[in-house]
Amino acid sequence: MAGVTIRVGTRGSRLALIQTELTLAVLRKAHPDARFEVVTVTTQGDANQTAPLAGMGLGVFVKEIERRLETREIDMAVHSLKDMPTVLPEGMTLGAVLERADPRDALVSHLGKPLDEFPRGAKIGTSSPRRQAQIAERRPDLEIVPIRGNVDTRLRKASGEECDGTVIAVAGLDRMGMSGAITEYLSPEQFVPPPGQGAMAVEIRADDEGTAALVASADHAPTTAAVTAERSFLEALGGGCQVPVGAYAEADGGASLRMTVFMGAPDGSVAYRATVAGEASGPVGLAARAWEKLREQGAAELLG
Repeated sequence: MAGVTIRVGTRGSRLALIQTELTLAVLRKAHPDARFEVVTVTTQGDANQTAPLAGMGLGVFVKEIERRLETREIDMAVHSLKDMPTVLPEGMTLGAVLERADPRDALVSHLGKPLDEFPRGAKIGTSSPRRQAQIAERRPDLEIVPIRGNVDTRLRKASGEECDGTVIAVAGLDRMGMSGAITEYLSPEQFVPPPGQGAMAVEIRADDEGTAALVASADHAPTTAAVTAERSFLEALGGGCQVPVGAYAEADGGASLRMTVFMGAPDGSVAYRATVAGEASGPVGLAARAWEKLREQGAAELLG
């Protein structure tokens, strides 16, 4: 596609722009003659910084960008995969999933203490039902307060301004050069991440063969297999599931995957986990087995 400028849609936050540039660096290495133009888009999630995310519906950080794909204002979009619904709009497809960064969550706190050493009644800020559930399960004596905003805003609020700490994705802190703020890395087996955390995805129009060929060079097959299993697990619950859910798959040597999944009550009173392993070539079947294991424990009751 030499001589053609590829228009790349992204959110306008500092982290989103960094992630877009990281993606374009991979594409430029494979296609040195390609030209790219970054187009920033304000999404519903960006425009409304106060409403709880859980009540804003699916795709609040991607819908407006997808509309510009549909109207051909842009040719591709770079998303944090965890922001994307499991079912894409008609005519859209994932052209590539880049190699995943660190998938873990981390605690950031001005107290300088790990979560287990927080004093009773200390305040933890998060807007994520999944994080709320796993914090409450581990430390029911803490007060969980809602906070939203970009990474810088949440870290400021967690410095004692509104709470004593927050839980945030390691990948975002690493990409922004802020990993020095981390107080504690949280185990992905116990503090299970959301499907796709740490991975960046390129969304394109399904009928755009030229852009598909261009972005395919950025795809990382092991990451794609892992996140397909994670997203298939969420889809098995109903892609719009509002119950706190986590799913994390990783290569387990050779061509196999090991996946840990989580479902729980928002107040931490009930929590279910299961771990399954299987061939990376069968991520959808692996997800089905993980859901069956949780069903055997009684997790279906959380879906009402």
